[in-house]
Amino acid sequence: MKSAAALPEERKNALLDDVLELVKARLSFLVLITTLVGFLLGWRGPFDWILLTATLLGTALCAGGAAALNQWWERDIDSLMKRTRGRPLPAGRMQPQDALLFGIFFSLSGIAILALFTNHRAAFLAFATVAIYILVYTPMKRISSLNTLVGAIPGALPPLIGWVAARGNYNIEGCLLFATLWFWQMPHFLAIAWMYKDDYADGGFVMLTANDPEGRLTSRQALLYTLFLVPVTLMPSMLGFNSTGYFLGALAFGLAFTAFALRFVTLRSRDAARNLFFASIIYLPLLLGILVATKR
Repeated sequence: MKSAAALPEERKNALLDDVLELVKARLSFLVLITTLVGFLLGWRGPFDWILLTATLLGTALCAGGAAALNQWWERDIDSLMKRTRGRPLPAGRMQPQDALLFGIFFSLSGIAILALFTNHRAAFLAFATVAIYILVYTPMKRISSLNTLVGAIPGALPPLIGWVAARGNYNIEGCLLFATLWFWQMPHFLAIAWMYKDDYADGGFVMLTANDPEGRLTSRQALLYTLFLVPVTLMPSMLGFNSTGYFLGALAFGLAFTAFALRFVTLRSRDAARNLFFASIIYLPLLLGILVATKR
């Protein structure tokens, strides 16, 4: 195999693109943002940049490693779906053993960094994130539609990792961060499930949409979780952790997000699901931004 230095420039760029796709770079970036928010909310006293760097690096490696292991596991399934058949493994641009080694190395390195430079609680949460995502959520997608509930757990742990890395322990503020991300993911994922319901069926995934041809159950559940999300996001202000400005902002953002979920219930169309998906993408950084800005 040629060294990276001996590869043509175009091939180097293509290899980099494949690696970024293997680690799901955009999703991993979102993980970093939520981890950063958890750290900033949990930190007290003079700022420790080394601790923050170790927290973000360790979490990023775990996120990338989990994504690589997920794609290694599902490479045959990915080849059946239009949305994923162009990924490096099903397209044959990367060997399965390379992706497996990549995923294991990144995951273990991330956990080790967190254990050595932050604390064992944060490292354990990172280990739990990878383990639940790979060993529970990934196989469960072919068994039960409850996989979405389970898959939201590793997606909600990164802000708690940031919090615990900064604070060293768990408390209600950190748990509220976890709950916020968990409830946010449900309408987000259900919108995706409706948008790509045919693809998921082709891949053999057991999704809620499989037995919901008109989208009634899917859209109503998306609305239900969005409604639950609103009071959860108001709790930091009600418990005195954030200012009244946060309460008003979170309420406004939550009602707007709920309006998109209600539109999905009314129309049950792919466009309505797509609009809910994009609304979720806009909603989360706005909420997290005001959460950090109004911290007491």
